[in-house]
Amino acid sequence: MNIKVESLPAFRIAFVRQVGPYGPGNIQAMDKLKKWARERNLLTESSILLGIPQDNPETTLPENCRYDACIVISNDYQINNSICENELSGGKYVTFKVKHTAEDIQRAWTEIIPALQNNGYQIDNNPIFERYIGDMIHNDFCEICVPVTVV
Repeated sequence: MNIKVESLPAFRIAFVRQVGPYGPGNIQAMDKLKKWARERNLLTESSILLGIPQDNPETTLPENCRYDACIVISNDYQINNSICENELSGGKYVTFKVKHTAEDIQRAWTEIIPALQNNGYQIDNNPIFERYIGDMIHNDFCEICVPVTVV
């Protein structure tokens, strides 16, 4: 697993929310977002896509879990009511590059918490998210971005 520490800026995002069990519905939300972005020429080689699970499925009923499929947009891009918008806070993140398969993501999650603890980090309150940049969008890789503070 490829690990690095980054200071990320705040991002303005356009997003599609899916409510229900995590899994196939997340893929549908991301496909809907990509279609919206492609129609507006926002899906390019420099695009940054994010997948943000808003709830912990261990403490939230599956039917209430929220997942946001997002694209980073410029501050001056005009949004209409066909999509939601928000801002994602910046800060210090530890990023883990992983193959985007269910098996590899699940294995990464078992390794992330011990890796953070062994390196003196504690998870911060900002959302944890998957980030797709450049070729990652087409090559089945993503970065799991975990907000941290130093213990």
